[in-house]
Amino acid sequence: MEATALNGRMARWQILLSEFDIVYVNQKVVKGSAIADFLASRASEDYEPLNFDFPNEDLMCVATTEEGALEELPWKLNFDGASNAMGNGIGVVLVSPNGDHYPFTSKLDFDCTNNMAEYEACIIGIRAAIECKIKVLEVYGDSALVIYQLKGEWETRDPKLIDYRKLVLELAKGFDDITFCYLPRDENQMADALATLASMIKVNKQEDVKPIRMRIYEILAHCYNIEEDEEKDDHPWYHDILQYVKNREYPDQASENDKRTLRRLAIDYVLDGDILYKRRKDQVLLRCVDAVEAKKILEEVHEGVCGTHANGFTMAR
Repeated sequence: MEATALNGRMARWQILLSEFDIVYVNQKVVKGSAIADFLASRASEDYEPLNFDFPNEDLMCVATTEEGALEELPWKLNFDGASNAMGNGIGVVLVSPNGDHYPFTSKLDFDCTNNMAEYEACIIGIRAAIECKIKVLEVYGDSALVIYQLKGEWETRDPKLIDYRKLVLELAKGFDDITFCYLPRDENQMADALATLASMIKVNKQEDVKPIRMRIYEILAHCYNIEEDEEKDDHPWYHDILQYVKNREYPDQASENDKRTLRRLAIDYVLDGDILYKRRKDQVLLRCVDAVEAKKILEEVHEGVCGTHANGFTMAR
């Protein structure tokens, strides 16, 4: 209600509440001595002193109930196989009860059908689970043929798949509980992508292939290059916008599309003296800073110079 600019629902609330005499008062801190005096005056008659002796000093670790219960939670295994003109490959993803993903893939250097590749992926994934000493496992695959054959609902008529099914059922005896579930291809994307990658890539057996690392970038690539651009031409990133808002000037060699884009961007910017601000949707003005000042601000924030950024609810408590 104390924002610099109010609009929409907040503005209507402010008008409706203005007729009431409402005063905001911060919650006062409860003194620890007051609580101690209160408890001392109302001491329990059947009070027994605590025993701080620790009889089992030789114990190195005590497992909590949550840790014990976590071992009983099932792991998940997603598998998929791919067979195409480029080759054959499998993809497997083990998912822990905590949600940690352990993906791995292999290229099959022999001729096989797509159903054989599916069984190969399932077997390799189950063997990996056995090596990790997993006792409760949920197996998910997007091959209806393989899943329903392992569940015993479909017959295994292809001679090439009979031995595969026998091996999977034999490996399943190493688990306390194992279930096979069909999963649509849209929900099995990671295993499908790993299998497709392994089938299409050409790898030399003598080469050492490093693991593939996947990262998530939430900022455009050219935004990381702002500091380098400023060092080249000694201009901040908002120089063109500043010149247009201040003097209605376009950059040299700017095309009609560039000019149109600059005009559209300049709508959200306000110039106060020589300082350029960007107007947010709630009408709050944000000061534009160059790379040097932005780096300094970030360093001060990380050093704690600006203090903690507590929200209103935390401050009121």
